[in-house]
Amino acid sequence: MTTPMGQRIRDRRKEKGFTLDQLAAKAKCSKGYIWELENNDPPRPSADKLSAIASALDTTVDVLIGTPINTQDDLSPEDKVFFRKFVSLDPDKQDTVRKMLDLWDD
Repeated sequence: MTTPMGQRIRDRRKEKGFTLDQLAAKAKCSKGYIWELENNDPPRPSADKLSAIASALDTTVDVLIGTPINTQDDLSPEDKVFFRKFVSLDPDKQDTVRKMLDLWDD
């Protein structure tokens, strides 16, 4: 069963160490709006607000709404193995790998 969007927003917010107020300020919306997204089922965000929230959380709209990663057909066998290993890492190690890739990307 997939995680609802509100739960993904809450999880990412907490992972980043943000309070509702802090995320609201970064995304230029109200604390109540963030709370509604995290707690209403289903949440109904505008595309602009969801984009601002994703940006504030250093992620993408696709991740927040739960769009499945559909790149398996585009990956080489080696990349598929790498991706499987990556997703099985604990979140701290995944973050370390992301930071390393960001350093190489510059």
